[in-house]
Amino acid sequence: MAFNKPQIIELPKVCDPRGNLSFIESEGHVPFKVKRVYWIYDVPGGMCRYGHAFREQDEFIVALSGSFDVVLHDGEKATRHHMSRSYYGLYVPRMTWREIDNFSTNSVVMVLSSTNYEPSDYIEDFDQFLALKK
Repeated sequence: MAFNKPQIIELPKVCDPRGNLSFIESEGHVPFKVKRVYWIYDVPGGMCRYGHAFREQDEFIVALSGSFDVVLHDGEKATRHHMSRSYYGLYVPRMTWREIDNFSTNSVVMVLSSTNYEPSDYIEDFDQFLALKK
């Protein structure tokens, strides 16, 4: 599996009548060593988390609860990924613009990151992102 472009990755799912279980292994299910995990929650239904890209950070996004859309832009075209199952994750490579919108009520977004938090890694201006992509 090539990890140079965004893609949905199916995670293990252990089915049990008492409840299902899924898991993620660093450098196994995701193509990087996980350095940081953060989550986004309490976003009002229908709201949008405005976009940014990272110079160095790769991400893996999972819908732990509810649903939302991840809109990715590679510098040429945009794609929309609907996330609603906790056994699927979206790999987002560095230098990919991303926005998250269309949140359902009580949704929880979990993001695994390949880097520790570094403010200088963020690109928060779409025109700057497009210029860097060229």
